[in-house]
Amino acid sequence: MLSAIIPVLTAIHFAALLGLCLYGVHRLWLIYCLYMPKGSERSTPAPFAAPEEFPSVTVQLPLYNERFVAERLLDAAAGLDWPRERLEIQVLDDSDDDTCRLVDQRAAWWRKQGVAITVVRRTSRDGYKAGALANGLATAHGEYIAVFDADFIPPPDFLHATMPWFRNQDVGMVQTRWSFCNADHSWFTGIQSLLLGPHFSIEHRVRYRQGLFFNFNGTAGVWRRSAIESAGGWQSDTVTEDLDLSYRAQLAGWRFVYREECQVPSELPVTMAALRSQQQRWAKGSIQTARKILPRLLQERLPPAVKIEAMAHLMANIYWLLGMIVMLTLYPAVTWRVGIGLHQVLRIDLPLFLATSGAIMSYFLLYSIRSGSKSLLRHVVLLPALTIGLAPSISLSVLKGLFRPGGEFERTPKFGVRGRERIPGLAFLYHQKNLPYIFMNGVLFLYCLLPVIFAWQRETWFAVPLFLLFPFGFALVLAKDIRESLFSANLR
Repeated sequence: MLSAIIPVLTAIHFAALLGLCLYGVHRLWLIYCLYMPKGSERSTPAPFAAPEEFPSVTVQLPLYNERFVAERLLDAAAGLDWPRERLEIQVLDDSDDDTCRLVDQRAAWWRKQGVAITVVRRTSRDGYKAGALANGLATAHGEYIAVFDADFIPPPDFLHATMPWFRNQDVGMVQTRWSFCNADHSWFTGIQSLLLGPHFSIEHRVRYRQGLFFNFNGTAGVWRRSAIESAGGWQSDTVTEDLDLSYRAQLAGWRFVYREECQVPSELPVTMAALRSQQQRWAKGSIQTARKILPRLLQERLPPAVKIEAMAHLMANIYWLLGMIVMLTLYPAVTWRVGIGLHQVLRIDLPLFLATSGAIMSYFLLYSIRSGSKSLLRHVVLLPALTIGLAPSISLSVLKGLFRPGGEFERTPKFGVRGRERIPGLAFLYHQKNLPYIFMNGVLFLYCLLPVIFAWQRETWFAVPLFLLFPFGFALVLAKDIRESLFSANLR
């Protein structure tokens, strides 16, 4: 029975490797387009000058149990430089903890300063963030809707940098770049800044320049209200309502604008549990959106390039699952063909794996070089290990997205950390779902030692460092999970 299964596992191993190769080729294509852009950057429109030119804007701040950052967010929104008679702030507060008290106090203080700020609360969290945004939209007065999540700090000139682009009547949304106020907090946040940075500075830039579909990132962007409404409004049948609405709006004919030069500081997750919940939601939601949107998109009369790139974009998180499959099938694939010699096997496997990982790592290395950050270059080394350790949990979310619509919107805890500031002790009282992942990653750590032992026994020394990368990745994530769990337990 086992002898019949192992060849199948070997075939699956190479099929997954081929899938990862395609993903790597796509990363190389993005790099090529970055350096060989199609067309030129659109000229910046003239700023608003006369009072009657300034359109009315509603700023929506969706919140749920954000005691550490709620006041900071309200202060930043109230500090936006825009005519007060044309600016409305809605705090969409679904909280059920002391965030409510903090929000009410801060909103009352700003109202005394003449800022039009209202707190909107619901009796339930139906639809989660999508439901809160839709509920707020029903009473919003603005012609344009700016959205900021709790962990963002919009600069005062944000609206002046984005609103002029709406002079073009077919522009439905303007997205700005995320920057990170705590990228230097630790090696952990540093790797995340490397992981997220290229999504904006490479992917968004290329898609915008090439006239391809790209997405609103749920925050740090502005919508034309009519674009939201004409596309069907906010919907909660996926857990990435931003990605879903983005594609529906572009299919409805609206054009999106991306502004790399306008940066909005945000806070990266500082705990493993927080990062895991964020990445799981993004992975699950993107696959749900692909299931929902792709059948319609493929039937539309759109250029083939738009369709192909939309498929690559929406299905990108499949690579987590493919990577997991490669990892799980590595040992059977190597041992089954040992009869032809491990060195001969690795002449095929090793170049294929290195070509795949090399393309992906080149993508992040290029971003690090372009950013001019020496710290990012150091983080390139640890990036593969962290992604390996996260792969099992995110792969499970990809599978859920393939078979289940909607689901609970799990918030990513934010703790108001800037730079190298310490994490508040109370932060670890947030529910941390570490234990199941500690067990799962512990089992996988032991399993991934098998190829290492196998190569060591056969004295195939050049394969040992490659195989060691997998257990090292699980050990890295295990160590952080265990440390955070122990710290959390000591606070109780």
